[in-house]
Amino acid sequence: MDYKQRVRNAVHDRADRQMNDRTRMAVVDKEVASRTSPIVLRPSNDDDVPAMLDIYRHHIEHGVGNLGAFEPTPFDADDLKARRRNMLKHRLPHLVATIDGVVAGYASAVLFRKRPAYRFTVKHSIYVHPDRLHIGVGRALLPALIQACASAGFHQMIGYIDSANVASLRLHEACGFRQVGYLRAVALRFGEWTDTVMVQRAIGPEM
Repeated sequence: MDYKQRVRNAVHDRADRQMNDRTRMAVVDKEVASRTSPIVLRPSNDDDVPAMLDIYRHHIEHGVGNLGAFEPTPFDADDLKARRRNMLKHRLPHLVATIDGVVAGYASAVLFRKRPAYRFTVKHSIYVHPDRLHIGVGRALLPALIQACASAGFHQMIGYIDSANVASLRLHEACGFRQVGYLRAVALRFGEWTDTVMVQRAIGPEM
């Protein structure tokens, strides 16, 4: 079996596992939610941390597979609160999307590099609750995050996306991001090496 076929098989297996995981969680009528309940965006606060942590842990635990003997660095509510406070201290946006008052996803940006020359470039992340996928949460968060980063004076946004995540790639393209790099076999997911796409968007005026 060649490399491309193994990647395709791994993507299909991962999709099946994620679907099974979601069916074991509380059922949400996505069509009704998207049609009758507005998505409300706002800056995050400490009260949002438990919900954000649940979303983050779900994607980490269900997006990689068996880690074997590797032990990831623990990440708890205090860590997320400290990270959020540090981001706000440096004018880095941290937003949540809510539906009926419940956190459905969140988005944040951090400095692309810590050295002074890179102080106007950020890299971003968006996490959506598994029961709120494909109803517009990410599409609401990304433009708001772009605007928040621009308003804070940043010049460029960078993103890293799994090459199999077609929905995220299309969303970023629709929001003005362009592919600027392709990293082959840099992530190990469910026993298969996967590729990562690097995207970039200018958000500030030229010097």
